[in-house]
Amino acid sequence: MLPLRMERHVANTRCVVEFLAGQAAVESVAYPELSSHLDHALAKRLLPRGAGTVSSFNLRGDRAAGRSFIETLSLFSHLANVGDARSLVIHPASTTHFRIDATALTAADIAEGTIHLSIGLEDPDDLIDDLKRALKAGQKASGSNAAKAAALSGESGQPTATTSTSRPESA
Repeated sequence: MLPLRMERHVANTRCVVEFLAGQAAVESVAYPELSSHLDHALAKRLLPRGAGTVSSFNLRGDRAAGRSFIETLSLFSHLANVGDARSLVIHPASTTHFRIDATALTAADIAEGTIHLSIGLEDPDDLIDDLKRALKAGQKASGSNAAKAAALSGESGQPTATTSTSRPESA
């Protein structure tokens, strides 16, 4: 039974990661199956059936954007653990690292908009619909939309697979 469950977890995670990687409101996505990930070659060699259910991404915006994103989700459970049959989400800047200022977050390789996901067994289309609503709410809460933020920073508005030169923090 576990092999079937993991197959579904990984397939769902791939769908969610692909969706997030195409969103202007998402600055970057970190998942070992992405070719630009620091550990892509290692994951490909050691994890031929898939890199699991945990991924991270950075929202464009500030802590308010992250909080609003989390509060808008309805299918994801707001928990700091992984590996559940349910999809889980955590925003470190407003939970586990809430006492840390922006400078210290950056030193820890965490952005104010970093979100960690552990994808469960729900229908991936339902998860993506939930994420769409939350992304919209997060951008509204940050006081800017993703296109405006991208224009101000001189970026194309398309996320990068991962912008970190170090290993992403695990959820």
